[in-house]
This record gives sequence, structure tokens and C-alpha cells, in this order.
Amino acid sequence: MPRIRGASIEEHHELVWADLAEAMRHLLLERDYETITMGHIAAQAGLARNTLYNYAGDKSTLVLALTRRAARPVVERVAAIAARGADPATERMREIIAVVLEAFTDQILQLMFRPGSGPPGAEASKEPDGPFHAIVVEVENVVRAGIARVEFRDVGDVQLTVELLSGVMRAGAERIGRTPAAFEVTVRAAREIILASLTRRPN
Repeated sequence: MPRIRGASIEEHHELVWADLAEAMRHLLLERDYETITMGHIAAQAGLARNTLYNYAGDKSTLVLALTRRAARPVVERVAAIAARGADPATERMREIIAVVLEAFTDQILQLMFRPGSGPPGAEASKEPDGPFHAIVVEVENVVRAGIARVEFRDVGDVQLTVELLSGVMRAGAERIGRTPAAFEVTVRAAREIILASLTRRPN
């Protein structure tokens, strides 16, 4: 029987998931995503291959589970920022943009945006239980608060507006994935574009 790490089965599983995430990050530095196999991941994580299949039946399922776990901290941070109702909506939006783009410096989350041949995480992330659906909801709430406080212009369809602006964030995340050194300039540009789209213009 495999040795249990940690004080409980739950803690053991969390430690294994952490090992799997680090294994994937390491492998992504060495090879293209398409060439990584479940065997590579198991070996890098120090697991028997049959043990790995207890966690996920294939690579795409495993990566989707890893992206969900990697997204948890950013979802919590965005929710905390959005909940600061006394703060200006503009300030909260600026902070949310930086937090979300910072999250995409993690290679695990970058997997959601691999063109064409990546795992099904990008589409799944849009579902109600997807890793970033909660962020979209929080951003919509901040936009509505900004409109109510006359910080933002009345954009009409808030959901559509946030969906369109999420394209800016996706482009920023992809840019950071390609060029990590562009993080600061990308955050600055994303803030300028998004806030210019939302902020009320002088009459």
C-alpha cells in the first residue's frame, strides 16, 4: 500500500496535487505541451503511473484540474478586492487587472490559452463552475457599482461589456506568457484600455 504523506488522506492528496503542479511546470520548461505524456508527469512527480491515473484519466483532465486549483488564490483575491465597497470602483478595477495578469505568470494557468492544441481548459473556464467564472461575476459587480456611483459611464449591457473587455485581459495574459519581462508594460496598457472604455467622459 502506498505510503500516506501528511496527517490525513485529504492532506496527502493536496500534497500530491502540489507535486503534480510542480512537475508540470518543470516539464513545460523542458518541452512543448503536446509532447508531455502522463508517463512524463508521473515520473517527474515521483509517482507510479497507475497512481497518477487515480487523480486523472488523461492529460487534458489532469491539466484542467490543475488550472482549477491554481486559480483558487486569484479568485479569492479578486473577491476580496471587489468586496471593498467603500473603495472607488476605478481603484478596485485597477487592482483586479494587476492581480489577474499576475496569476498568468504561472505556466499552469497559461495552459488555458495554448493555441489550438491545448487542453479543454479555456472553454471550461467559461462554465459556471470554471476557474474564472467567479472572477467575471465579481468584475461585473464592480462595473455596476462604478456606474451607480457615476464613476463609470452607463455601458448598457454590463455582461457583454465585461465579456468584450475580457478579450483585452486574454491578450495581456498571452503576451505575458510569451514575454514575461513585458509584465509591467502589459498591466499598464490593459489598465489604460479597460478604464478608458469604462470611465465617464467630460461633457
